[in-house]
Amino acid sequence: MAKALLGHIGTAPDRRLADEVHRLRARVRAMEFEVARLRADNDRLHAAVSAADDQIRLSILEEPALT
Repeated sequence: MAKALLGHIGTAPDRRLADEVHRLRARVRAMEFEVARLRADNDRLHAAVSAADDQIRLSILEEPALT
């Protein structure tokens, strides 16, 4: 079916179907780029939260012990 959509079967390809396939491919590429960007943002935020957690743990350890 994909070959038919791209015009590999028959005498002349259906331009509308070929345009739709190209449009969908471009949309998939844009979505893949967005997923990569969101993953990078998530990794950056995770690193920041981990660093903040480490600072909180250190500050708790540095409190003087009550005797």
